[in-house]
Amino acid sequence: MYSVLLVEDEDIIRKGIRYAVPWEEHGYTVVGEARNGVEGKELICTLNPNIVITDIEMPVMNGLEMIAETKYDHDYVAILLTGYSDFEYAKEAIRIGVSDYILKPLNHEEMLEALERAALEWKNIQLLQKENESSAERKDISLLRNLNLEEPEDPLVTQILDYIAAHYPQKITLSDLSSFVHYSERYINQRFQKAVGTTVIEYLNRYRIQKALSLLQADKLPISEIGGECGIGDYKYFNYVFKKYVGCSPKEYQRQIG
Repeated sequence: MYSVLLVEDEDIIRKGIRYAVPWEEHGYTVVGEARNGVEGKELICTLNPNIVITDIEMPVMNGLEMIAETKYDHDYVAILLTGYSDFEYAKEAIRIGVSDYILKPLNHEEMLEALERAALEWKNIQLLQKENESSAERKDISLLRNLNLEEPEDPLVTQILDYIAAHYPQKITLSDLSSFVHYSERYINQRFQKAVGTTVIEYLNRYRIQKALSLLQADKLPISEIGGECGIGDYKYFNYVFKKYVGCSPKEYQRQIG
């Protein structure tokens, strides 16, 4: 069972999610509810949920502030609930650590699809961490090893993989990819996940950190610049994402292979 925390200030929406989604039937259990970011932060620290579903706009502390204050210390997958007025805001949040977003009014099918993507991301991260912790030769770490990347049969997926390979140092959002291939973001994620075994954003993060590993091994750039070279400009977030996949900070990794 994947543990889920719900953070939403509107009782009717929060309770609607809690009781309308067949959680256990799909392998999830709701371990807690919070009405604002402060309550959510406390529950994240005490319950350590696998998945956090949160609204953006809430009193006391909003959802993005809550994520910013907890995600570096607690390993969970974040899903945003957002209205159309915050749509661009939500897409930008994906770049800084939010894994997915769901538009209000909520559609149960879309909710279950987002949960499925979140569960897959959580499972893949745990597998990677175990593999990397037991790796005898740290220079041989591959974050792409267990994905289906050999000559994808889906031409749309090939387009996306080629786009990421060419543009990974730049800001990339699902909206950018949607404009490039002329399909909806939801459709892109469905096709990509089916062919590769993970979501587009999860693959992008892995690809960037794999490039970071190569740069750290080459030892030609300061660690403070490597995140920017790989498309993760914020140094603190780069450290977080690197540790999430490799199991240690970039500085610790470089010391291990030195």
